[in-house]
Amino acid sequence: MSNQGYDEELRSERQYVASLYGRLDTERVRVSEAYAGALRGEGFALSDREVSVGAKAREMARLKVADEGLCFGRLDALSGERSYVGRIGLFDEENDYEPLVLDWRAPASRAFYCATGASPEGMARRRQFRTLGREVLDFTDEVFGRPGTAGERGDVALLAAVNAPRGEGMRDIVATIQAEQDEIIRLDHPGVVVVEGGPGTGKTAVALHRVAYLLYTKRERMERRGVLVVGPSSGFLDHIGRVLPSLGETSAVFATPGDLVAGLRAEREDPPAVQRIKGSLAILDVLAAAVADRQELPAEPESIELDDVTVPLDAGIAAAAREVARESGLLHNEAKAVFERTVIAALAVRAVDRIGAGWLPEDDRHTRPEMLEHARRDLEASEELGAVLDRLWPSLTPQRLLADLYASPERLQAAGADPALFREDADAWTVSDVPLLDEAVELLGRDRTAERRAEERRRLARKEYAERVLEIVEVEDDHDDYEFALRPTDVLMAEELADRFAERDERDLAERAAADREWTYGHVVVDEAQELSEMDWRVLMRRCPSRSFTVVGDLAQRRSPSGARSWDAMLSRYVADRWVYRKLTVNYRTPSEIMAVAASLLASFAPDVVPPESVRSCGIRPWARRLSEVDIEDAVAEFVREEAGREGTSVVIGPPGVPGAIAPSATKGLEYDAVLVVEPERILAEGPSGEAELYVALTRATQRLGVLYSGVLPKVLRGLDSGRRTPDAYLHCV
Repeated sequence: MSNQGYDEELRSERQYVASLYGRLDTERVRVSEAYAGALRGEGFALSDREVSVGAKAREMARLKVADEGLCFGRLDALSGERSYVGRIGLFDEENDYEPLVLDWRAPASRAFYCATGASPEGMARRRQFRTLGREVLDFTDEVFGRPGTAGERGDVALLAAVNAPRGEGMRDIVATIQAEQDEIIRLDHPGVVVVEGGPGTGKTAVALHRVAYLLYTKRERMERRGVLVVGPSSGFLDHIGRVLPSLGETSAVFATPGDLVAGLRAEREDPPAVQRIKGSLAILDVLAAAVADRQELPAEPESIELDDVTVPLDAGIAAAAREVARESGLLHNEAKAVFERTVIAALAVRAVDRIGAGWLPEDDRHTRPEMLEHARRDLEASEELGAVLDRLWPSLTPQRLLADLYASPERLQAAGADPALFREDADAWTVSDVPLLDEAVELLGRDRTAERRAEERRRLARKEYAERVLEIVEVEDDHDDYEFALRPTDVLMAEELADRFAERDERDLAERAAADREWTYGHVVVDEAQELSEMDWRVLMRRCPSRSFTVVGDLAQRRSPSGARSWDAMLSRYVADRWVYRKLTVNYRTPSEIMAVAASLLASFAPDVVPPESVRSCGIRPWARRLSEVDIEDAVAEFVREEAGREGTSVVIGPPGVPGAIAPSATKGLEYDAVLVVEPERILAEGPSGEAELYVALTRATQRLGVLYSGVLPKVLRGLDSGRRTPDAYLHCV
């Protein structure tokens, strides 16, 4: 195409995209039904395809799509028909709902991602825009059937995207989804989809775009129950949090494994040996035994004093009552009432026996219901008996059960638990405790105390609000003959008005789901899934009875001693053959120079794993430099200063004790333009997961990687350049 022709095409596309934003800013916008669902979630009144928008709606639309570029591509069919592809769908209200922009998830958009020179799917041309807001800066074309042009679009557009400096959060990839990614995103499988791939293969992005696709194709079910996205850390969730909103979707709840018990946020980690114990399904027997151990028998008879007699509560009565309560099939807290009733009934008989001894005929003692009823009432009112029963069969919360267990070597021994679980700060919860606390609910029954308190707080807040409403109405209705008028408070009390408000739950889906342990989701995404233990999976399966999951991970990056060693071992007990496996093989993040170093390390601890192939090289080799410990601190500060003056992001990764460094585990799932790894030998020495930790650290960089060490450079890293790269060498990869 000549320069003049190219400029004319560019002007044409600029005018079209500008007109789309003009339509987006007008008072009435035609939208796809999928995006209409998202707008309904924001409280806008809609007909089937028409949104009445004011300032708030326009602002929302800009936040969700305009900053990212509403339209990013064009398809020219062999028939001559032309269509545009974007983050949401828009329709022309003045021209019989003609599509202005196809939603990227629509079936008609699939060719944008899947058409190739060998299989053009009826397409003659694929065009991709590079935009800034509403302005088209540039475009690239792939003309199918023209010699020498096949793959041009993919190379130019994709490399421009992966070479761009990273911002503070993950960006969506709708403009550059590759064919192997698109196949997974649109995969029609009702069960568990496992997506495995090495560093930089886009696992997380694929999972999030799959969520957006499912919300588009199965909106009624998915939006009603929401989607749970589980990630390894709060920093990771912050990093990915803008992707779904940028695609117009707001029905996702984000949580870490430490957030899955309502009202609790656990971030501490147990030592590896303890993680292994708590993560194994063998802990289920320990928990059941710990509950049974709290259903005690008196060591010596307890004397219960009544008005007319003293009766002993001995082990025989308690044991019989315990057996009845256990055979009821009720959970511990619910079975407590059965235990108490059975004990009281037995003690009432014993009391009547003692009261009537010597004057009540033997065969008549148990036919006097009034005496038994009187004794029963006295026993129920006895504070002394109540204290004994609470000791023998206490009401327990999950937190109390575990804290009492961890703090007592005797209770640990009685439950058959490993002594390593003992700790003095028993209620300082760790991430590994969360699935145990959740499991304890299944053994104890729900503790409704917190729910009742929360509801009481909401009731008082509604009442206070209703009182203010009535006060405002009375002031507005004030007039000369007010003393003869009927006031609002004459016919409606604040409590009555508050009860009417109570029928509406104004919390959004995320708030309602997070506060309700019994909430079940329409779909669950699990990122870095190789780190989850057997007990973690029990929690997640409870949250999604339909077993609709997207599971992404990389077994080679597993650092948790209780994590997955195979997907089948983790999933088969829950979904049998209802899970499928897909693998991503292309690394879009890491240039080949850096990946070669990481691959050498990978081969040393996971020789059977094939590393992903990088799509690019940069001509800049990663470097290593030996310094004294004192000089390393200065070098880290220098790195931070240099990178602060460059576009993009950077991080220092190192073992505990390195000033300014964060642990490799804190960077899982994240990416940075520049990475400085400090003391790799100490990272390797951290434990059995040291190799995986270092592998994670080495594969975070998209552009530049340096290594500083004071001792011995690990053998697998000895191929690194030994000289310090100059700032001028820090160029973007091409």
